[in-house]
Amino acid sequence: MSTVLVTGGSGFVGGYCVLALLNAGHTVRTTLRNPNREQAVRTVLYHAGANLGRLSFAIADLEHDAGWKEAVAGCDYVLHVASPFPAGFVRDESELIRPAVDGTRRVLGAARDANVQRVVLTSSFAAIGYGHAQRTTPFSEIDWTDTTRPISAYVKSKTLAERAAWDFMHNEGGALELSVINPVGVLGPVLSDDYSASIQLIKQLMSGALRAAPRLYFGMVDVRDVAELHVRAMTHPAANGERFLALADHFMSVLDVSRTLKRRMGGAAKRAPNREVPNWLVRVIAVFSAQAREALPELGKVKNATSEKARRLLGWTPRGSEEVIVATAESLILLERS
Repeated sequence: MSTVLVTGGSGFVGGYCVLALLNAGHTVRTTLRNPNREQAVRTVLYHAGANLGRLSFAIADLEHDAGWKEAVAGCDYVLHVASPFPAGFVRDESELIRPAVDGTRRVLGAARDANVQRVVLTSSFAAIGYGHAQRTTPFSEIDWTDTTRPISAYVKSKTLAERAAWDFMHNEGGALELSVINPVGVLGPVLSDDYSASIQLIKQLMSGALRAAPRLYFGMVDVRDVAELHVRAMTHPAANGERFLALADHFMSVLDVSRTLKRRMGGAAKRAPNREVPNWLVRVIAVFSAQAREALPELGKVKNATSEKARRLLGWTPRGSEEVIVATAESLILLERS
């Protein structure tokens, strides 16, 4: 078994990557920005059934050089999962772009210097499917988001960070190998109340906080399947130099997700909306809401994508969308009761 560094082990995807690696028998080191988070991460992983005897922690921040040399020392592989994510509306996009791009370069440089064999970078569908005109063909790994078009700061940061990673490999990578995972919206069983924006959407639908659904379309994938894909890409010969879209099956509208919740979750989702917000009303709301303004370029734009490449090359078989939605909702209910 190998020694693997996972950046951002306190996050939703990072935590599941740590869990998958430990369950597979690997020795895992994970980075935290704040050492005070260590006990909380240990507790969450312990309750998830992890063997913590092969887990250690390193303190490192994407915005600073300190700690990365020590974090990667002795590691065979690195899963670079950590990425800045906005807690709210970002006025200055450089607040996200700079740490995402510079942090990616820091991790790759440290991994190269430590003779790490391969880095698996967590990118996003955000680096693939935004800034495009309406299209009927599914997005795939050959597509890139157009950063010259109106897109959010987060989408731009993910795109530029992945571009920076491939540029680094071309110009400075040496013997280091790189594989990239591009998940769509990551759902699945929550381990704590520190979860993604995609899961926040499920919570808002179930609680009735969203009284009507905007005409937006998104793909979803279970966090357990995302972690498994990272582990497969870490060692599979066919993964070197490739990017892989992580998607359960097909994109759904927010209304379709809401109706799935109502049908499968019964009374727990009785407040979930059963109608859509007219596009004109979203545009009116956007005059006063920065969050609504960010959604305008994608409003009513039907999308789809394919994960055929990961299935074919890596033998990856993810859970279906409906199973993912239900698993997410059930875990949120359990979390509220605990």
